[in-house]
Amino acid sequence: MTEQRRVIARILQDSDDHPDVEELYRRSTKIDSRISISTVYRTVKLFEDAGIIEKHDFRDGRSRYETVPEEHHDHMIDVKTGEVIEFHSAEIEALQERIAREHGFRLVGHRLELYGIPLDKDDT
Repeated sequence: MTEQRRVIARILQDSDDHPDVEELYRRSTKIDSRISISTVYRTVKLFEDAGIIEKHDFRDGRSRYETVPEEHHDHMIDVKTGEVIEFHSAEIEALQERIAREHGFRLVGHRLELYGIPLDKDDT
């Protein structure tokens, strides 16, 4: 792996958010100004094809990325700000398993994305 790919890999690994290619490029060039946007695109594609990262489309018109998590989690997306909150719910997981069984399936994977806006004080 080239040093430029190592930089991009470290940035992805250390990200608490779900950066898009443009954000990965901005962060990468702060570490190594020789990294081009095309290098970031090629590296992201390579990592995605290798199963190292996951691509998400959170309805904001851009692909966003995260390293493949050790444990499954789902996402809540604030449609006003684009903030992504990762969460895990045993209750939701059990419900999905039950629904799959009721329809004659064994669940082998899923992706859950919830979209919302923060509650106003009057909504609680």
